[in-house]
Amino acid sequence: MKQQLILWFFIGSFSLNNRVQAQVAPVLIDTTSTLQRPSPSQILAETDQSTFRPKAFIIPATLMTAGLLVQGQLSQRVQREVVSHYPGFTSPVDNYLQFAPTVVMLGLGAAGVKGKHPFDDQLVLALLANSVAQGITFTLKYTVAYPRPDGNGQESFPSGHTSSAFTGATLLAKEYGGRSGWYTVAGYAAATTVGGFRIIKNRHWLADVLFGAGVGMAATEAVYLAYPWLKHLVIHRKQTALVPIYQGHWGGFCLTSVF
Repeated sequence: MKQQLILWFFIGSFSLNNRVQAQVAPVLIDTTSTLQRPSPSQILAETDQSTFRPKAFIIPATLMTAGLLVQGQLSQRVQREVVSHYPGFTSPVDNYLQFAPTVVMLGLGAAGVKGKHPFDDQLVLALLANSVAQGITFTLKYTVAYPRPDGNGQESFPSGHTSSAFTGATLLAKEYGGRSGWYTVAGYAAATTVGGFRIIKNRHWLADVLFGAGVGMAATEAVYLAYPWLKHLVIHRKQTALVPIYQGHWGGFCLTSVF
């Protein structure tokens, strides 16, 4: 009897003028005839690399907890203080800077700079990490429906820009942080700048930014933890389909494996 495992990876909420309701036909991958099963030592090595390390989630959990604790009066007080110093502040920097750490990571991989994983794996990791982070972020946005500080919208909590930026910063740190600590510093500096801009522009509360940062980091850590298992699942099943999904204002990918 066949069983089917379906994994959904949502990529945020698209700002589309027209509602799109389409599904692209799946691309089927048959790998049984060309790929060899890994040796026991290879499987053991991958398992060792993906061993659960609770300390990797301490900082993300702390940021998310802090985001919940400062929600309300404290965030409002911080917002009033910041806005009084930067009234009417506008800048598009955060709209682009949020992608910078991910672009740098993939750029280094494409250029042949050796990271923790080969470039093709980096692409998949970036896709999965951003999909999971934005899926969580936008699910919370439309579930919580917390008003933005500037009054334009009810999707304040958590910050999607910050979540995206810290996802990229964590990707960059995990792939190239061992090569040079400056990659880690630069990635998180860019991500922190994005979070700061969201507050200064009066688009997000402090709580939104802290929680979004934690989501981005935790999602990336979780993807790296699960990746060896996911890779083994996809490669060694009879049939796998990766289906782009678009529905209304959200989109993503559905990974289906038959075994």
